[in-house]
Amino acid sequence: MRRIILYLLLFVANLSSTIAKDYTVVIDAGHGGKDPGAVSANKKIREKDITLNVALMVGNYIKDKYPEIKVIYTRSTDKFVQLNDRARIANKANADLFISIHVNAATNRSAKGAETYTLGIEDDRTARNLDIAKRENSVILLEDNHEKEYDFNPNSPESYIIFEFMQSEFVKESIHIAQYVQENLSSDANRQDRGVRQAGFWVLHATSMPSILVELGYISNNEEAKYLASSAGQKRLSACIGKAFDKYYMDMLRQANNTTTVIEEGGLETTHAEASVISDGEGDLEVQEENQLDISKPLFKVQFLSSTSLIQDKKAFRGLTPVSYYFDKGLYKYTYGATTDYNEVLQLKRKVNEKFKDAFIVAFINEKRIDTKQAISMSTSNKPKR
Repeated sequence: MRRIILYLLLFVANLSSTIAKDYTVVIDAGHGGKDPGAVSANKKIREKDITLNVALMVGNYIKDKYPEIKVIYTRSTDKFVQLNDRARIANKANADLFISIHVNAATNRSAKGAETYTLGIEDDRTARNLDIAKRENSVILLEDNHEKEYDFNPNSPESYIIFEFMQSEFVKESIHIAQYVQENLSSDANRQDRGVRQAGFWVLHATSMPSILVELGYISNNEEAKYLASSAGQKRLSACIGKAFDKYYMDMLRQANNTTTVIEEGGLETTHAEASVISDGEGDLEVQEENQLDISKPLFKVQFLSSTSLIQDKKAFRGLTPVSYYFDKGLYKYTYGATTDYNEVLQLKRKVNEKFKDAFIVAFINEKRIDTKQAISMSTSNKPKR
């Protein structure tokens, strides 16, 4: 396909203000209402109270420093909010960042320290990580319609296999801010650093943006419970998260200011249907031809690379062929494979992960990019019943 690409380096002096104007942060205070969350040994200190206070402080920190940024709370009072509703609030707002705040608990009363989670179970499948995820997800069982709302049992280890394949396209950004949070909690709040971890938290799974879940400390530890409940402790912990956001947000602005925007002839962005296929002529039998697929159904591909300009050297693809690309938000995004079968794309993803460990699944329908989790749900519901 003959195509003339115009490469225009745009001066972006006002780009930072544009990004800030549209930027939205959703802050999620864990538990609430009839769900107290974890409680201290003397039953007087409740997780839901700590998380709400810290969440409001973090929000005020961001609003005071960045009045142009929109801050949304999943709850600003002591009320019960379903896990799916917390995610829906963020998705409906088209949020740029989701921060869920919690405190931890353990049967070992000496356990202490802070840890920050992103979605996944790939780095460390320890029983402790699973237990923490099960405890935070167990709020599902308090919901009146949980059997209809979720195809997921928070107490069943087998249910967590779904998170193994749900590698988000926002994993890098999530880890990015999670690392800043952990650094601050360790250095500024003197919390024992338990690291950045991955676990199968439902609320992170259901959000479509960079997302983290912060465990501020262990309420089961008497000394740490007092700190978590204290006004001074909550101010210090909220400042740690706020300052982590400072660093992350400044990084995002610098990245945006250094971006070369690529515009096609006529100023039109490339849609999925218009995307070119790059091949060395040696066909790959594992990849279906896109023109043989029904585009009215969810079409899955594996995205593995992006660039601000069209890549000319095919060595960058590390032997993957044929490779397609589409143009989105100023970037060329490269994909491998095309299938309407989610199980097949999982196999393709494993192959691509051998060459690009951060590759993830993307989905299209009627030539438009859609949310991958939505596509999986549509694909599953469309399967004929036996």
